[in-house]
Amino acid sequence: MKKRSYYLLAFVIILSTILSACGSSGDGKTSETGNGSSTPTEGNQTGGEAKTGDGTDISGKITFLTNRTDMIGKEYDEYLKRFNEKYPNIKVEFEASQTDYNQQAKVRMAGDELPDVMFIPTIPNSDLPKYFLPLDDLGLNDNMTFKDFKAFDGKVYGLSSGNSTSGIVYNKKAFADAGITEIPKTWDEFLAACEKLKQKGIVPLASNFKDKWPLNNWVYDLPRVIENNPDFPNAKLNTDTPFTMDNGYGKALSLIRELNEKGYLEKDINSTNWEQSKKDVASGKFAMYFLGNWVINQVIGAGTTADNVGFFPLPYDNSGTVRAALSPDFFYAVSKNSKSPEAAKAFVKWMLEDSGYADFAGFIPPLKDKESTLAQLKEFKATGVELQEGTPDNMDVANISNKAQLDLPALAQEFVLAKDPQSVLDKWNKAWAKAKKDLGK
Repeated sequence: MKKRSYYLLAFVIILSTILSACGSSGDGKTSETGNGSSTPTEGNQTGGEAKTGDGTDISGKITFLTNRTDMIGKEYDEYLKRFNEKYPNIKVEFEASQTDYNQQAKVRMAGDELPDVMFIPTIPNSDLPKYFLPLDDLGLNDNMTFKDFKAFDGKVYGLSSGNSTSGIVYNKKAFADAGITEIPKTWDEFLAACEKLKQKGIVPLASNFKDKWPLNNWVYDLPRVIENNPDFPNAKLNTDTPFTMDNGYGKALSLIRELNEKGYLEKDINSTNWEQSKKDVASGKFAMYFLGNWVINQVIGAGTTADNVGFFPLPYDNSGTVRAALSPDFFYAVSKNSKSPEAAKAFVKWMLEDSGYADFAGFIPPLKDKESTLAQLKEFKATGVELQEGTPDNMDVANISNKAQLDLPALAQEFVLAKDPQSVLDKWNKAWAKAKKDLGK
């Protein structure tokens, strides 16, 4: 499952493609579950402070608009069975988003037809109070990661459904077959491992270059950890030339360019296929991905065992010290106009604390006191990697990027294939500077 959580522009550009890559298998029909113990009644509209009773004191009927169409009729049914054991008087219906979730949510917002529970689309934080209720009364703020990302005027309106980091997801048997006995800890060691895999007839790294969105980690995560600056994406506001060979962008792009030049990516990077690549990594035809931890369970589901899939941080230089970006996925929110706000808040809190969704989706739990049960994430953390939590998005940067029609994954494609990569940086710097000037920034 994808997701990735970077600054707002990342969501605007790539969200639709990411959602389609989640392996949507639902039919879009509404699913609802109750235990039949009572008939739910509509809750009040008084602001919905979360109650702390045994669950029987909260009732209502709520709808959750979800991007996970593949879970409807499956995992969500199991979740609701357990949810209704605690909240027998709350009826939950799932509405599946079959299109671009971000755009569909915005259409619903414009028409004042929001579901009770949903994920927050890309809107300015200043607009959050117009559409959503504060969630501070859930008592989770002190235990939440990224609690300030969807906050305004001292109130929290969104809570992360799960977090991701980026790294190398790899087939352990492919490594063993190529004679790789230790996880690479430097860039030179990583290149040496790639060469061994290539000599063994194994494609070292599946880039899915053609699909563009799989390049997100190279342009959103890697630059800021190379710079060791969580706010590096927002720092573009302070310059007319944000893309240079010697900063995080140029260094990150140069790494994937080198992998392609050495023949360590797919033979024809312009004809890659995302769904097939998961099967190829699972079978060992391809050895690695550089993606978020969300892909781990998808590789396992594509035809291998959990103990054959590993995860380690990409060693982007030869220092031996490695950082990796920590980013949020979608943020749960409760509609301001919900007729059952208490029930909606109870559902959000239960999803975060009790559902097990983070483990199912391959996420790092958003609650600080919860540890992932995934062996791959434990392996990742055991390397001593420093997880770097990002900063809230700067809307000025997003507006300039939109004005310049800046598409960072497309920039990466151009950079990797260009005879003169500097000319690619020059092109996008020019577009950035013009848009920045036009907007008076």
